[in-house]
Amino acid sequence: MALTKLRPAGQGFVNGPRNLIINGAMQVSQRGNQATTNGGSVYFVDRFNVFHNCASAVANLQQSTVVPSGQGFGNSMLIDVTTADTSIASGEVAVLRQVIEGQNLQRLSYGTSSAKSLTISFWVRSTKTGTYALEIFHNDTQSRNQNHPYTISQADTWEYKSITFSGDTSATIDNDNQATFYIQWALAAGSDYTSGTQQTTWANFTNATRFAGQVNFFDSTSNNFYLTGVQMEVGEVATPFEHRSYGDELIRCQRYYELLEGSVYPTDYSSQVLGNYYWAVTKRAVPTVTSDTNSGGHGFNGVYKSGGYIYKGSKSYDSVGNVRGDSEL
Repeated sequence: MALTKLRPAGQGFVNGPRNLIINGAMQVSQRGNQATTNGGSVYFVDRFNVFHNCASAVANLQQSTVVPSGQGFGNSMLIDVTTADTSIASGEVAVLRQVIEGQNLQRLSYGTSSAKSLTISFWVRSTKTGTYALEIFHNDTQSRNQNHPYTISQADTWEYKSITFSGDTSATIDNDNQATFYIQWALAAGSDYTSGTQQTTWANFTNATRFAGQVNFFDSTSNNFYLTGVQMEVGEVATPFEHRSYGDELIRCQRYYELLEGSVYPTDYSSQVLGNYYWAVTKRAVPTVTSDTNSGGHGFNGVYKSGGYIYKGSKSYDSVGNVRGDSEL
């Protein structure tokens, strides 16, 4: 009788998925293309958002089909500068990031002598060469961070990067559904963020130690930044990317954001009208609800993490099209 050889802990699905990043192959993009806003956190490809407070900079945020050859990817994300900011002020900063719940990070054993190292690997391509920074910002209790530089060496060429972060034996991770880890790729940073020496071990958060040497990606409308194959896994060695099906990644993404395609039709409810809707995936928290079309001016009541209803205090039977639920971190 043949024996099945189990994979070591953390390899494959024996002890759960290796990759702690959701949608790392950029397969799911329920929102479509977006544009950055000054001081805003704008989601585009699911689970990824760009935050910046750079006064002039604007970029289009898109899902792309430009991918590294022979790696099994069908999509990447693209940040395409449309309005340049050639002079980043001291307090300005721009990052691309994914935010992770604390309850999804318990395997790291932070705050104990068994705290695990993490390795983040990814494929990146940009017209803007030079030094960039990758940060893990830990948002629980007292804010802590660790940062490492990486270099984009050749313009318009896919490059593979792998960066290891040590485990934090000092700060625990809350076991909840709140924003705990911010995985952040710096795009630009003023002197308030670059005047110190980059913090390559865990320490209490200080702005000056975050992004030393960071290039200004926003300095030209010719600049673009592609990213795909993002993986964060336990250990000090990057393993091959864990390709997951589109359906698997969509379910993971829908916990935070869901496009309910189609129409919700109201029916009589006493002197009002009401129409129920149900999410395919229970949300992280009761979501903020919007829709693409709502000619009847119906109100939304999210009510539950599993669904809600549209309503109006008068008899209006116009449907509501493409309901969207947002419970992002």
